[in-house]
Amino acid sequence: GTGTGTGTVNDQAPVITVTGGTTTAHEIGTTYSDAGATATDDSGETITVETSGTVDATTAGTYTLTYTATDSEDNSSTATRTVTVVDTTSPVFTSSANFSVLEGLTTIGDVTVDQCCENSIYNENAGPVVFTIASSDISIDSSSASLTFNAAQDYDSMYDEEGKLDYTALVKATDPSGNYTIQTITVTVMNDPNDDTGSEDATGTGTGTGTGTGTGTGTVNDQAPVITV
Repeated sequence: GTGTGTGTVNDQAPVITVTGGTTTAHEIGTTYSDAGATATDDSGETITVETSGTVDATTAGTYTLTYTATDSEDNSSTATRTVTVVDTTSPVFTSSANFSVLEGLTTIGDVTVDQCCENSIYNENAGPVVFTIASSDISIDSSSASLTFNAAQDYDSMYDEEGKLDYTALVKATDPSGNYTIQTITVTVMNDPNDDTGSEDATGTGTGTGTGTGTGTGTVNDQAPVITV
């Protein structure tokens, strides 16, 4: 058999549409602004969508926002958005790539980086950057990024044909998310004039004593007469 029936208007829960999709990735350290959601109802009435949940944009992780829509007949529905806060920003070197140090010293200086240049709060909470260096002559502290020579340099015995004593090295800065930046640094060793002990153009004076022998000739009649009594 067949039959017919009627239904009442507004017996369905609102339909929620999440604006921008139900999943999204957001870069850490930047302000998160949610796109929200909209809802329609079979009654045609205007439905307000309420949002619950928060996203901490300064901490990497996964966050859930829940959207709830309820019509005048208390028909209710929910939808969610998953926000993943990710770190894809590599550290940025803020120190110079060029260093200079006087010969005989081992301390060179410090390397500095800005881990995220868009949000100062993230800089404080992001965790430590680890530093490494590719060099057989220079070392770097993995946390403080202090550069030091493995041995004191002697400019006078080590400079090249151009009168220079330079070292190059690769410094790598890696953040907790595995993002890294490599910078080529140059360290110039300078001559310390107080350390110079001589010069190839130097002159000097001296004193001395000596003995010698000589020969001579005489003339006849250069003696007095001899008297005999």
